[in-house]
Amino acid sequence: MIKSFFEPLRILSRKAMLTLIIIEVVIAVAAWQLSGGGLIPTPSKVLQALAKIVQDPGFIDNFFSSVVLTIKGMFASIVIALIISYLSIVPFFNPIARFVVKCRYLTLTGLTFLFTLWTKDGHDLKISLLIFGIVPFFVTSLLSVIDSINKQEFDLCTTLRMNSWKTLWEVVIIGRLDQVFEVMRQNFAIAWMMITFVEGLSMSEGGLGVMLIKANKYVQLDIVFGTLVIIFLLGIFFDYILGKFREWLFPYTKLQTRS
Repeated sequence: MIKSFFEPLRILSRKAMLTLIIIEVVIAVAAWQLSGGGLIPTPSKVLQALAKIVQDPGFIDNFFSSVVLTIKGMFASIVIALIISYLSIVPFFNPIARFVVKCRYLTLTGLTFLFTLWTKDGHDLKISLLIFGIVPFFVTSLLSVIDSINKQEFDLCTTLRMNSWKTLWEVVIIGRLDQVFEVMRQNFAIAWMMITFVEGLSMSEGGLGVMLIKANKYVQLDIVFGTLVIIFLLGIFFDYILGKFREWLFPYTKLQTRS
């Protein structure tokens, strides 16, 4: 079985893949433990910090603050991105959509001052920065989905005497809902990664980002690593839940994956 781990194009069984994951995790943790010490906390110290963080009375409040902020930013971003992407099929709006895609290369650091002037409080500032950071990536992925649609699907609608707006509804909007959900799932990682940055701009509402920044400030590296582990595990958990939710909403996607 070990030989199969190193063969190109080899498809492993679920049991073999689980075994491989366990082996690699054990090796990684052992290497971390042996190389740790000094400034870098060892896994045992990180586990102790994890227990300390979870038992902190303010942890739950910080956790829900980050989750609620992320959900708000994601919801607003997906609505804006969907409107821009669907309208991109209309020639007048296509250049606007393509410009939004190019905004991926704009850094938030230089624009924070402008957003501070445009928003009324810290909460709106964080939401605005999340939206500005997420929407270009959403639009990029959604335009890829639209561009990959087979021309025959549009020709079929023409044959059925559907007008252009009806074709947009049937082929692009309804026909690609499962892929839109997958785009949302994939780009959730961007929002979750950005949350620590935007929370550092306004600490009044708390959040996991605030916990991380305070621990960094006082060089509490065990708390820093513990918080990072929590953020990492929560991200994996949310990704799994979104994947299961997609299978529940669109059962045929599971059949396509298995085939």
